[in-house]
Amino acid sequence: MSDTRLHYLSIADTAAMLRAKKISPVDVAQAYLDRIDAHDGRLRAYITVMRAQALAQAREAERDIQAGRYIGPLHGIPVAVKDIIHTRGVLTSAGSKVLSDHLPRDDSTIIERLRSAGAVLLGKLNLSEFAIGGTIDHPFGTPRNPWNTDHSGGASSSGSGIAVAAGLCAGALGSDTGGSIRGPSSFCSIVGIRPTYGRVTRHAVVPMAWSLDTVGPMTRTVEDCAIMLQAIAGHDPRDPSSSSEPVPSYTQSIDAGTRGLRVGLPKEMFDFEGLDAEVNDAVTMAVGVLEELGASSEPVSLPASERSGAVFISIADVECAAFHSKWLRARGDDYDWSTRTRLESAALTPATAYIRAERARALIRREMLEALETHDVLVMPTGPVPPPSIDASTGSPGGYYQGRLDLGRRRYTSPAALAGLPALSVPCGFSKAGLPIGVQIVGRPFAEATLFSVGRAYEAATEWHTMHPEL
Repeated sequence: MSDTRLHYLSIADTAAMLRAKKISPVDVAQAYLDRIDAHDGRLRAYITVMRAQALAQAREAERDIQAGRYIGPLHGIPVAVKDIIHTRGVLTSAGSKVLSDHLPRDDSTIIERLRSAGAVLLGKLNLSEFAIGGTIDHPFGTPRNPWNTDHSGGASSSGSGIAVAAGLCAGALGSDTGGSIRGPSSFCSIVGIRPTYGRVTRHAVVPMAWSLDTVGPMTRTVEDCAIMLQAIAGHDPRDPSSSSEPVPSYTQSIDAGTRGLRVGLPKEMFDFEGLDAEVNDAVTMAVGVLEELGASSEPVSLPASERSGAVFISIADVECAAFHSKWLRARGDDYDWSTRTRLESAALTPATAYIRAERARALIRREMLEALETHDVLVMPTGPVPPPSIDASTGSPGGYYQGRLDLGRRRYTSPAALAGLPALSVPCGFSKAGLPIGVQIVGRPFAEATLFSVGRAYEAATEWHTMHPEL
């Protein structure tokens, strides 16, 4: 099998071949490491490549599989994680100079679960500083979209999206506070899920905003996303926000299809002056595919969602500023200008404004849940535009993360985050310039299985997931 085929083979297909002993975990890991060597100098998806550790894990997986001790579908699979997830003895920088020498003493629960599943950890992935977004000067290099390196790979799980799309790992973990899994997934033409708040532990994960943060997988197929979420989901007594809700078998129901599915189309996400026409057309066509597969759709209204961007910033940035208060005072000059400006501004936000935002959040959640009482899922664009240029995607004045444009684009990802709901982004096309577009599917609390079945049905009826960037 050629290296190129290995790079873009799905986790599920790679797992089947590993289990049948048709390929070696060492060969698979080496193929990905060679690909990182060939392309990451330009893409800057990784902060740390754990070459020696990865090959040692691959050799161990090979011995176990050869001896008949196959664990499951992640056994011997090369993955990587966003560099906010503590990894014992390995730099965990959160993309910042502030933590440029941070070597955790222990693994996070998520890393423990990946290791228990037999995954091979290739390394730690680049991101917006402290997962905040809008970073101007990335201390470990500017992440670049593999479909067009002059364009953004999204924020803040940029390295995760880029590495998966470019074939630099089989799957990755990112984090999503207000869209940081879904945005990069859309921009890089991959699949990514923000799980229900509390579905995945955040123990020993550098936080952005404690009441919003989630960790989730980013992969090339919906089935792979389900496989990775299965490995990391579930209660963790070390995380007070972790849910004890039972975890179903996500792959068991993944082929349930969409016949009889009731789809709500939020009017506020389609009737928006900042929505690019090509994005609107691609998502509208995606809805048409779901209808052809047996779903029905109708408009719904989420009027409070129009202000969800401002509500999100008023909550997330204040919580983030509280976490960073000591470092801002002691090491303010080590922060990127955009990050520091945003956090210092948030630190001056009155408590009354934060409380008002929380009240607005409750309204947004109520609207979302009421819409989901009569609809199985809500479908909308993941974001209003294709990937912007690198220059436009920094925190500089007038950029993608500034002013009305920033608040407008946040209406697409903020509502699910504020409501604590699961949301899946799936590739649904490309602009005329060849830039990826994603469709977002939002579900009821802990209904990740439904999202996977919808995403899988759409994916099976289209070819977007089979396309890969030319590097």
